[in-house]
Amino acid sequence: MISLKSCTLISLSIVAFSLHNDVFAQVKPKEKTSFQVSAPWSADYDVRSDIAMVYGINDGKVSFEERVKGYRDKGYEVQFMTGIAWGQYKDYFLGEWDGKNHLDEGQVMQNGETIWHGNNVPYTVPSASYLAYMKTHVKRAIDAGVSAIYLEEPEFWARAGYSEAFKKEWQKFYGSPWMPQHESPEATYLSSKLKYQLYFNALKEVFSYVKSYSLSKGKRVKCYVPTHSLLNYSSWHIVSPEASLANLDGMDGYIAQVWTGTSREPVFYNGKSKERVFENAFLEYGSMVSMTAPTGRKIFFLTDPIEDRARSWDDYKVNYQATFTAELLYPMVDNYEVMPWPNRIYKGKFVVEGMKEKQPISPDYATQMQVMVNSLNQMPLSKNKLNGSQGIGVLLSNSLMFQNFPTHQGYSDPYLSNTYGLAIPLLKHGIPVETVHIENLANKNTLKDIKVLIMSYSNMKPLLPEYHELLTKWVKSGGVLLYFGRDNDPFQNIKEWWNTKGNTFKAPSEHLFGLLGINPTTADSAYNVGSGRVYMVRKDPKELIMKANGDADFISTLKTAYEADAKAGELIIKNNFVLNRGAFVIAAVVDESPSKEPLTLFGSYIDLFNPELPILNQKIIEPKTQAYLFDLNKVENKNKPQVLAAASRVTNELIDKNSYSFIARSPANTYNIMRILLPAKPVTITAKTSGKDLLLTKNEWDNRTRTLLLGFENYSEGVAVNISLK
Repeated sequence: MISLKSCTLISLSIVAFSLHNDVFAQVKPKEKTSFQVSAPWSADYDVRSDIAMVYGINDGKVSFEERVKGYRDKGYEVQFMTGIAWGQYKDYFLGEWDGKNHLDEGQVMQNGETIWHGNNVPYTVPSASYLAYMKTHVKRAIDAGVSAIYLEEPEFWARAGYSEAFKKEWQKFYGSPWMPQHESPEATYLSSKLKYQLYFNALKEVFSYVKSYSLSKGKRVKCYVPTHSLLNYSSWHIVSPEASLANLDGMDGYIAQVWTGTSREPVFYNGKSKERVFENAFLEYGSMVSMTAPTGRKIFFLTDPIEDRARSWDDYKVNYQATFTAELLYPMVDNYEVMPWPNRIYKGKFVVEGMKEKQPISPDYATQMQVMVNSLNQMPLSKNKLNGSQGIGVLLSNSLMFQNFPTHQGYSDPYLSNTYGLAIPLLKHGIPVETVHIENLANKNTLKDIKVLIMSYSNMKPLLPEYHELLTKWVKSGGVLLYFGRDNDPFQNIKEWWNTKGNTFKAPSEHLFGLLGINPTTADSAYNVGSGRVYMVRKDPKELIMKANGDADFISTLKTAYEADAKAGELIIKNNFVLNRGAFVIAAVVDESPSKEPLTLFGSYIDLFNPELPILNQKIIEPKTQAYLFDLNKVENKNKPQVLAAASRVTNELIDKNSYSFIARSPANTYNIMRILLPAKPVTITAKTSGKDLLLTKNEWDNRTRTLLLGFENYSEGVAVNISLK
């Protein structure tokens, strides 16, 4: 990638209402929404989220300190983001920093070529000197007054591992000569474990410095890691420390970097490989939740109205809606990075179907996007759950990243099918599957609500034997385990804990089965274990999705396990997912499901995916589409004037018995649309900026819902709206 925080203007009745005096109340700043940006502040992309994450010390033509000041002066909580594996660090690599050329620290492939992120910017093997250099960047950011440091994308490519720098780290870590990873499964596995550890150590060291230096300055600067999901890194053949970072003392949380670019990675289902963006995004966000939820670390969800790869605006919009819907279906997360690179979105030009020249973002898409991102400022946490059968989980491990490249002995796993094979069939049957991190099993909350757990070791390996003890305890207490696998992939035989130091198991599953007290054959079988039950299915999960109707027996077995063994109720088969969060309704209907019917919702809704914010009595959602609605029947205090939806950030609200006023801010050269609840039809409405009256492009009263549809041009400095009720 890909590689927000306005101190919200608080309206107090004693504070003067003024557009010319941009004074922000001295209260604890909100940290709910954010964006990352390397460009200096501009009215054209003044997003008005809470946090501006200013990117890169050396990025752009304007100094870092000037960029920080620019956003701070506009009321943002300012924080710092930069890459830990790559970045605009040419002064380091070309020798300007310490007089030594460091290009030899790049990640190198078998053919001797360096993997580049940009001109003279390699993906890096994090050396001691490189980390010393990175500390100068975070120090400068702390000196500039930022309140948090984000070191993004600790990435080591699986195809790398051939540089002299990496060979030295191998000798230091393993105490033995380097092994070329392409020569054996064991060398591949060991290489990946080292890559994983190198960036764990790198972040540990830099974050430790951030904490100690910021404390010496009399403040505590927070540390976050923006990272792709475990599923994406595994699919893209990248190794990263992922879940283990939550154990760092100096680690405050993550940004889940999920967007169209990651979620459009093709996956198999029903014998066909293609983009399944909503389903993939749902699983990506879920893997980030399962990684962090038991640890209590804070997590921001990211999505992007466009993406890195050049596509059409129509493509961006459809997939933005899909990923945006997926992120909102996790009611335990309410912090969001609303977009990266807003200057790219508002100032960039991309293809429009049927037009020869590339075009800027359309007014309609900009308005819709602004309605969506501003709604996130009000998005509540919720204890509600997705409709459907709860308590079904798929087990994941960080070792998913360790065995996908290169292939050995002819065993392949196209598009991570041994993982998706356990999850995609469930989503296609309307089952809100969860993902469970094996590394978190020791936390009592990890399996607390799981009734049926599905797993395989064809795609990953357990890093510790203790995980099997925890799984055994859970099964004996009533859990139902479905194990899929032929256990014949070449990584079963690497030298690891299950076949060393007195252990002689041919596969790690044999250790688990021994603890469970079962002795599976090569045929499918089922066993009672304590109060629980274990199903052994001698298929690799990829076999469930890489051929037509391959998941039929899987769903049948799951139904028995869920209903008869776990006694968890009916296994509900459907094609939709619906969640209520306060007044917000989020819904998605999947295709390729046994049900082909659309979902129809009845009520009184504002359609938040429509830039006109229409009122609907029913919403029909077709397969492969999503909906985002505001339920007018769920409004609290219906007699209170309030903005229900808007393509702007609303602050400085003032209410008395005869009027309602506020300031609306959003990027310049865009159009605002607002749906406002009022106790009565307005008598007069004014919208002003810098003392100038603005034309109202919409002024429509809906008597049935008592809402006003109001439209006018947006201004970054704000538009003062005054609505007289008498």
